[in-house]
Amino acid sequence: MTETIINLETVNPIDFFGVNNGKLDILKKKFPLLKILSRGTQIKLSGAPEQIAEAKEKINLIVSYIERNGHLSENYFDQILGGDDMETIDHFQERNPNEVLVFGPNGKSVRARTANQKKLVQEAEKNDILFAIGPAGTGKTYTAVALAVRALKNKQVKKIILTRPAVEAGESLGFLPGDLKEKIDPYLRPLYDALDDMIPADKLGYYMTTRTIEIAPLAYMRGRTLDNAFIILDEAQNATDLQLKMFLTRIGANAKAIITGDMTQVDLPRNQKSGLQTAVRILQNIPGISHIELDEEDVVRHRLVKAIIKAYHKEHEELEQRFPKEYHPKSQG
Repeated sequence: MTETIINLETVNPIDFFGVNNGKLDILKKKFPLLKILSRGTQIKLSGAPEQIAEAKEKINLIVSYIERNGHLSENYFDQILGGDDMETIDHFQERNPNEVLVFGPNGKSVRARTANQKKLVQEAEKNDILFAIGPAGTGKTYTAVALAVRALKNKQVKKIILTRPAVEAGESLGFLPGDLKEKIDPYLRPLYDALDDMIPADKLGYYMTTRTIEIAPLAYMRGRTLDNAFIILDEAQNATDLQLKMFLTRIGANAKAIITGDMTQVDLPRNQKSGLQTAVRILQNIPGISHIELDEEDVVRHRLVKAIIKAYHKEHEELEQRFPKEYHPKSQG
């Protein structure tokens, strides 16, 4: 007799075991020769090795289905356990698994939707550091967060760290109400919004409490070594040379980093230079570091956002031609 423990950390135990353990009872009836115990987010199997192997295969298929769809009825649960033919298994397996990055609450699928977003995914998989540069709405941050959540679910990393420079975009932090956290959180809200789309609220709360997922201003990264982590620096155009160097040198063993930014939205004071363009320039041709540019063709927000970006880009180009010395919106980077 052998024993094995299967972790169910990526799904809500109620979705797997059912109300009043209704699904667990079905599992026990399907495998009467096994001793099956549930312990929190774990399930323990005891019995013959071949029986355990069969049950484990079915349980993994069930977990995969719940991760994608957020719910599994008792009828489907019973079908997965009882169906040994390939048609049944294929019905419940993920189709085009490489296209979907992560399944969020209620089965919402998050995937790379444009050519450059798909390139971003490919480059992130091949490199440990990736610079993703592009205008608002191109999905660079959203795609990066999806990659981080996927890495965490697949146990490729132990934690996710999301960070942004807390730069005042036309407002003064000192005049905002509340304590430091309440003043900083609005700058980090887009990162929370992305996570809300990909992780159920209760699970996200648990990850935040245990610091498995950490969201913090860039200044909080100083002095740390970030091992076994997926790290995202968002709005990197608002980081100075020293800040960006500090961030890049935090990266430890078995860590990946994606740095996103938009050089047309630098909010630093005029006497401070953005470190993003410098970093992209001097870190070229280093194995393991990649760089990708997204453009208005990658915009996945409202249809008018693409037109707005084009209009501003045209205006910037015209002003640069007319006033080459006085007008350099990109010279800050």
